Amino acid sequence: MSTIVPPATPPTPRSATEPRFDQLRVLLRSPTFVVGVLIVGWWIVCALAGTWIVRIDPYASDPLNSLMPPDSTHWFGTDQLGRDVFSRVIVGARDILTIAPLATLLGTVAGTALGLIVGYFEGWVDNVVGRAIDAVLALPLVIVALLALAAVGASNFTVILVIGITFTPITARTVRAAVFAERHLDYVAAAQLRGERAPYIMFAEILPNVLPPIIVEATVRLGYAIFAVATLSFLGFGIQPPSADWGLALSESYALMAGGAWWTVVFAAGAIASLVVGVNLIADSVQGVLDR
Repeated sequence: MSTIVPPATPPTPRSATEPRFDQLRVLLRSPTFVVGVLIVGWWIVCALAGTWIVRIDPYASDPLNSLMPPDSTHWFGTDQLGRDVFSRVIVGARDILTIAPLATLLGTVAGTALGLIVGYFEGWVDNVVGRAIDAVLALPLVIVALLALAAVGASNFTVILVIGITFTPITARTVRAAVFAERHLDYVAAAQLRGERAPYIMFAEILPNVLPPIIVEATVRLGYAIFAVATLSFLGFGIQPPSADWGLALSESYALMAGGAWWTVVFAAGAIASLVVGVNLIADSVQGVLDR
């Protein structure tokens, strides 16, 4: 007597968005990512609501209480003008968390567009633009930024523009390498056979497939942008007084370390370091998940 074998149940189709949700779940379960988000989230809250968090006006000077060490009234002490260091550290997150992300966004968008063009057209376009990118990358970022700001003048807008432009070739090189890997795949050839125009193929077909390295690159660049903004402010070419910016605070107070007023420098430096560490933790976690 023959045994009747029931027909096999067809596999349930898997949604194209499921891998993305899987990656998101892995990311949210990563302790490194959670710690990074908490650090960066704290400074974002300070940037958005710093004036409601602090108890003392960060811009109010009190010469009679200058260079006071940390106590119950001034938790981080006071600076050489008698201003509350804790209030200035909290409020100082605002400028750096405005300028650095905008500069990173500018560099990412411009670099992505340039990398797509160079990687797609190849040939003489890649030879000419690629050599120009390599030449720019041979120059130190801070030196280029200092020369540009010395020529056009220091302001928040020019700092965003200069850092964004200097990040453009770095991002373009990363995107170009990713586009090279996609350029000769079947889906690109199919789009060309359909008669699609080059801009459509680059931005609608190739770009979605090279987003992971772009996301990682943008996150890493954000950490560098924070350091760049702080460095330029420290050297007097970035954010200008009376801002409570951390780099500017270091520039105004670092000489006081020799006199024992360590609190005027340590807390601002710690704020910069913690923000960069938080961003790098997020970047490492994102890269680890996207590389799975």
